[in-house]
Amino acid sequence: MMTPLEHLSRNGHLDKFFIDGQWVEPSGTAKGVVVNPSTEEVVARFPLGNSLDVDAAVAPARHAFAAWSRTTPEYRAGLLDRLQVMLEARGELMAQCLTLEMGAAIGYARSAQVPLAIAHVKAARDVLTAFPFVKQRGQTAITHEPIGVCALITPWNWPLYQITAKVSPALAAGCTVVLKPSELSPLNALLFAEAIEEAGFPAGVFNLVQGDGACVGASLASHPNVDMISITGSTRAGIAVAQAAAPTIKRVAQELGGKSPNVILPDADLDRAVSLGIAAAFRNLGQSCSAPTRMIVPRERLSEIEAIAKRVAAQIVVGDPLSEATTHGAIANRTQFDRIQTMIDVGISEGARLIIGGPGRAHDMNVGLYVKPTIFSDVRTHMRIAQEEVFGPVLCIIPYDTVEEAVTIANDTVYGLGAHVQGEDLEVVRDVASRIRSGQIHLNYPAWDPHAPFGGFKQSGNGREYGLEGMLEYLEVKSILGYF
Repeated sequence: MMTPLEHLSRNGHLDKFFIDGQWVEPSGTAKGVVVNPSTEEVVARFPLGNSLDVDAAVAPARHAFAAWSRTTPEYRAGLLDRLQVMLEARGELMAQCLTLEMGAAIGYARSAQVPLAIAHVKAARDVLTAFPFVKQRGQTAITHEPIGVCALITPWNWPLYQITAKVSPALAAGCTVVLKPSELSPLNALLFAEAIEEAGFPAGVFNLVQGDGACVGASLASHPNVDMISITGSTRAGIAVAQAAAPTIKRVAQELGGKSPNVILPDADLDRAVSLGIAAAFRNLGQSCSAPTRMIVPRERLSEIEAIAKRVAAQIVVGDPLSEATTHGAIANRTQFDRIQTMIDVGISEGARLIIGGPGRAHDMNVGLYVKPTIFSDVRTHMRIAQEEVFGPVLCIIPYDTVEEAVTIANDTVYGLGAHVQGEDLEVVRDVASRIRSGQIHLNYPAWDPHAPFGGFKQSGNGREYGLEGMLEYLEVKSILGYF
């Protein structure tokens, strides 16, 4: 099997954008680099777009919208079905690509990054086929109509997953799109564009421009012919996009940062609650905006919880992402690696008690962005490591004396994206969940649900993704009086 780079080079797509149904040359000469985080070597160069490329992509999206928005739900559902097939056919190539460009362990790329991404295509298709685009309210028709041209900005940490989570419902709704993937993990977006092309979507419905946020992202946000912009990224990036979008009054959907709590109640099965809590916090090496990296625990059981946490973390295998034995690969990029190291040092200087991990590369490796899974205990809620998003495998164990205090600690951040609650008494678990200010809450580690809406309270953003609510973000509401 060819490598992702061999595949893209053979097809001539590595140095091109996908605009108006064609693979086209960029207008400028600026280049970005793809760095393999396991070796820290540059493995590819690719073009960075500019405002001219954005104009070139928005124009066909605007032109295609008139016809695409009038297609039947059945027609769009059929294309999404074909897209799912094309992505499944590229499953191994996609997994290898994510391992190369963001350091995901190959087993995790195969079992989570790729299949969960494909699940969003199916979920959007299922929502589309059941959605009532016209409802009767007395003599008035309440209709839902596609908002228009949508600019979609996706991150580097779950790159393919976030592409499908945005593109699929937008296309299902009848919108046309311009995608700007992260310049730190751009290759998987090229493979996705190939799947779109082979699925047979009409020209102009999907367009891809590579580039950075300062140029391409800002141009999309401010573009007068873009009707909506959706961004997943840092709170800082979300603010910049909202400011750029404000003069054109376009809709802005933001899925931003998080510092998610995991409240372990006094009656919880500690072995299960702590073990699965470590797994959830460290999934994707903690590079998930909703990772529950604040474990809020009863003080009287702190020593028992620490022992379980240390034992589970010690079983994590950090190493070569291509090894089948590796559970956690390399941090996706140098900037994030340095951020994690800084925050580990901050935790130590603040007086948090380090129970496993710490600064430096895992296994004292000399090359590769490998981080030690790190757990701090006796963390107080005012500490920086309890307030700021680390975006790495760094867990804070924060003790509480009463359940009321646990809820207060859970809400004591500027974020409100994800949360977890563990306990045997479901009534108490539900009550605690109802008092946590967060857009999505998991009770006792349920199965993932691609139809569960996802999004934030407070500075974690606005709008929702996934399922029915994810498609509603791309629809306008129109009332037609006297229709019936």
